[in-house]
Amino acid sequence: MIFLKAFLVGGAICAVGQLLMDCTKLTPARILVLFVVAGVVLGALGLYQPLADFAGCGATVPLTGFGNLLAQGTKDAIREDGLLGVLTGPLSAGSAGISAAMLSGLVVSMIARPKSK
Repeated sequence: MIFLKAFLVGGAICAVGQLLMDCTKLTPARILVLFVVAGVVLGALGLYQPLADFAGCGATVPLTGFGNLLAQGTKDAIREDGLLGVLTGPLSAGSAGISAAMLSGLVVSMIARPKSK
């Protein structure tokens, strides 16, 4: 049942992204930013965590989950370090994902042969 919940919620998030690409003139980059910002806002309001508890990786893996992670990291760091947590919280919470993305990009750039258009 947990796989079905993850599939349905993750699929719904992806369907919203596909609808935004098909029905609006938003670029994919703007849609990605919109998803991260939506995750930050929903996480800051405490609305995203119940969805993540229900759907598991169906809600934590998409970009909205990354935004939620940034919001939670900021909240935790503010509780511990005060105002300095605004700067350190998102970076420490998202450091594993950011590092993985940077290292993956580095490895792929060494392997791939880019072609000019």
